[in-house]
Amino acid sequence: MRGAVAAAAVLLAAVTTGCAGAADEGKPVASAQPGPRSPQAAPADAEPRTVAEFLARAEEAMAGEKGWTFVVKGREGLVLRGQESSATYTATVRRSTGEAWALHSTGATVSKGVSRPEEIYVSDGTAHVKKGAAGWEHGPVTDPEFADKVEDPIAALDALRDYGDEVTLAKPDGRVELRARAASGPLTGVRDKAVVQKALRELASTLRQLRAAGVAAPESGIAVEGVAETLVLDPSTYRVTAHTFTCAFLIPYDGQRIRYEQEVSERTSGTYDGVVAVPEGLE
Repeated sequence: MRGAVAAAAVLLAAVTTGCAGAADEGKPVASAQPGPRSPQAAPADAEPRTVAEFLARAEEAMAGEKGWTFVVKGREGLVLRGQESSATYTATVRRSTGEAWALHSTGATVSKGVSRPEEIYVSDGTAHVKKGAAGWEHGPVTDPEFADKVEDPIAALDALRDYGDEVTLAKPDGRVELRARAASGPLTGVRDKAVVQKALRELASTLRQLRAAGVAAPESGIAVEGVAETLVLDPSTYRVTAHTFTCAFLIPYDGQRIRYEQEVSERTSGTYDGVVAVPEGLE
């Protein structure tokens, strides 16, 4: 989501007695902004049948409007010895389309009853992020530190395309769903799956906090409880209607396990005809 629960990692670590030992560091793969694609759409008069064809149709459908508005909700948490620390996130995202696409997100993170506002702009490949009373930070949207703060359902089209054969097609209740899954098991057994690599990028900041607090968290002992990503398309227009991502990991600690969980949902609320412009001074 955005490492919203990083502080909670320290809180949970504080209830432990600390542990020593070398950690074999996890190696999350850096995010990359996919380059231009050659659509693999079915002929215009034919119904798409494959994952690649549905992705291409969705790309065309979303590009057919000047912009879109999305509603984002997320939750991130840690559980140890029955004690839970969590944070929630809500935002409205306005995203223009086209080659020079831009994005503006306004929202807030709530943790322990305290709400902290957050605002994000993305333009010309650069992300500008402001959290709470802190000043603006900026960096390339290809940098994992910034990429994982940006919720962009349209970018999910490229992400699922990159997953290749990991994506399956389903049509429950008249919907079109493109799904990527990773079953439970040792992390070392599924680490190479693209959808798990994405989950590891989300987990990375929390792992750093736990390790700094004395929790070794060796990757060889981490288990995947489950990872799932789903893109939902309208069956007639092929527009993206929803995108969800969930993951859960079990991290070894002192004969027990810390459970990390994250849920993010993005829903299309309508088109956007305005102009997304980065404020003067942030360009």
